[in-house]
Amino acid sequence: MRLIFMGTPDFSVPVLDALIAAGHEVAAVYCQPPRPAGRGKKDRPSPVQARAEALGLAVRHPVSLRTPEAQAEFAALGAEVAVVVAYGLILPQAVLDAPARGCLNIHASLLPRWRGAAPIQRAIMAGDAETGVCIMQMEAGLDTGPVLLREALAIGADDTAAALHDRLSALGARLIVAALERLDTLTPEPQPEAGVTYAAKIDKAEARVDWTRPAAEVDRLIRSLSPFPGAWCEIGGERVKLLESRVTEGQGAPGTVLDDRLAVACGTGAVRLTRLQRAGKAAQDGETFLRGWPVKAGAQL
Repeated sequence: MRLIFMGTPDFSVPVLDALIAAGHEVAAVYCQPPRPAGRGKKDRPSPVQARAEALGLAVRHPVSLRTPEAQAEFAALGAEVAVVVAYGLILPQAVLDAPARGCLNIHASLLPRWRGAAPIQRAIMAGDAETGVCIMQMEAGLDTGPVLLREALAIGADDTAAALHDRLSALGARLIVAALERLDTLTPEPQPEAGVTYAAKIDKAEARVDWTRPAAEVDRLIRSLSPFPGAWCEIGGERVKLLESRVTEGQGAPGTVLDDRLAVACGTGAVRLTRLQRAGKAAQDGETFLRGWPVKAGAQL
């Protein structure tokens, strides 16, 4: 098919590659404009822009799709379908209506659970046993459209947002190719009204660990925010990111280090910190971290 692809972050790149590999013609790639990044704060193209340019595809990054000019340019591409995955802009009705067969969104949850911006992180944070991917026909509401295909994926006890992100991205790439192949035979299923939840954007204020919470909640917070923005606490007055953990046995005053291997007491139970990152340094496993910075039992985080 003749497609328009709309996506911005790393999550979207395997999808673009899969569409090209399946033989689809990508008339244009839409993504967010380059943003300042790195120590020099120079404008850096998004992962999708970098990949699209490497593939020789036309790239567009309008600041808005609400102007008549932007909408006319979009419609002039004559696409059969627009494939949208983590694009970052709301699509106005004129854009939704432009492709002959509509706009299909790849959403990383089992809709209607976790509509919105951060479904991967919220699923881990809530302790969900599974998540998945839905291929959805887009409409004006936030992730409210009927679902064409869905597939579930288990969330492991050690899964971080990064690990789950990569598996869901690969699943989304496979499902969108299947959906396009079967577009004539798939029956759109309206989302049920029961079970709707919203995956609000992660607020950095959520990232500081509250050691008075139960160990299972602390562990899920750490894994759900790894690697970005990263849950954190202070150790010896220095802010340290906590990237991986596991629930362990132990009890004590919340925030107290219980042994010489970074078991930390929570409101109930304890967690062991297994991967950490000091400011300006690379992430390290717990054993390597302790060799450079011993944290003794009894320390208060």
